Amino acid sequence: MAARRKDYPTADELRIWREFIETTEALRSELSSRLQRESALSSGDYAVLLALREAEGRRLRSSELAVQVGWERSRLSHQIGRMERRGLLRREECVTDSRGAEVVLTPEGAEAFRNASLPHLRAVRELFVSALTPDQLAAAEQIATALRSRLKAPRDS
Repeated sequence: MAARRKDYPTADELRIWREFIETTEALRSELSSRLQRESALSSGDYAVLLALREAEGRRLRSSELAVQVGWERSRLSHQIGRMERRGLLRREECVTDSRGAEVVLTPEGAEAFRNASLPHLRAVRELFVSALTPDQLAAAEQIATALRSRLKAPRDS
């Protein structure tokens, strides 16, 4: 029976988990709301524009873009279609592989990203960075790194 209890979180661990999840969701929701209100970009738009902005030549294959933003390809395909209709990006034939296409940041998309970035970064500072001490910020980085490492680790079958 004791070994079985170790398989499950304690009441305190569950309380901490819930606080972490609820706070993360509230933070994400507030940042998304502000981004939409101040720039008319969704958080999905911003994630895609950021990945393209940072990519060499401001272009990526769809599969690479999906990895960059951490989405399934079907979700990304719908997002790309919406953004393409708004002129934020376009699809072009891949110059190195005629079977594939690349997603390319347009000048309008680059401008929309620039216009959204300063208000978004101010909100990140206000809601996240300024709420924490330097030690807490360092601890948040350590926690995020540990969680990301665990998620990337091979799972026992």
